[in-house]
Amino acid sequence: MSSVKVTDLTKDYLIRDGLRRRRMRAVNKVSFELTPGRTVALVGESGSGKSTIAKLLTRLERPTSGTIDVLTDDGARVAGSAYRREVQMVFQDPFASLNPFHSVAHHIARPLRLHKRTQDAASTRSEVLAMLERVNLTPAEEMAERRPHELSGGQRQRVAIARALAPGAQVLIADEPVSMLDVSIRLGVLNLLGRLQRESRLAVLYITHDLATARHFSDDILVLHHGRVVERGPADAVILDPHHDYTKLLALSAPDPNRLGGVVRSTAPDRDAIDDSVCYDHHLGDWVPSGTQEVAA
Repeated sequence: MSSVKVTDLTKDYLIRDGLRRRRMRAVNKVSFELTPGRTVALVGESGSGKSTIAKLLTRLERPTSGTIDVLTDDGARVAGSAYRREVQMVFQDPFASLNPFHSVAHHIARPLRLHKRTQDAASTRSEVLAMLERVNLTPAEEMAERRPHELSGGQRQRVAIARALAPGAQVLIADEPVSMLDVSIRLGVLNLLGRLQRESRLAVLYITHDLATARHFSDDILVLHHGRVVERGPADAVILDPHHDYTKLLALSAPDPNRLGGVVRSTAPDRDAIDDSVCYDHHLGDWVPSGTQEVAA
């Protein structure tokens, strides 16, 4: 099994401002660990740096500084093609992440062949059908021959999950995997991810702006604001007992039928006064400088 250790991860972008260029820091000294069988949720509003972290973990972007280490059980570092096999991503948009010209079978067979998981056409076909059954796309023989436009959004996302797991991935980056799906099928996809995680002891990073699904699906939550982690801890503790003003603001922004008709602006923290230089760590029960990851004694 593989785990991921992220230390002081930082990403800067150069932004053109007229004739000048200025540096924008999208991710600022973020540290966390992903371990087998556990899910860490990364929550925050749009532009907080969540998807940038996903791109850094999957090597779609290079960090400005900091380290990302994928480690085996004996502590050996995973690198090169093995890294790409171990760390896979489920993208947000199931309508754009699948090639409309290729069949479902092609999408799943390609990573199997690229990572040499199968030896011939017969074993590839057998594994494709097994993967489809694993994500509850049945009858598998029929589903394998369909094109993406013949599938619903939920079915497409299941294909994307099967494709991500096909190389034998042990670390799954799920970048808002249900945000573009109908509310009625979101829970089914999250439950599928949860089952697959338990069966294969996957290490999962779940990226979302939805606090309700973060609490339902994750073990720990990291709250991200302007590229910094401002609150971290067990899911229930972060959601039910938020300490940082930004976490409180996110909680107040979430739909709550019990608050229908109520006035929330008078109790909401002042966004302009939010301090992202400190982070509340529920494991320690104390405030620490943002950009540090302490370990409780």
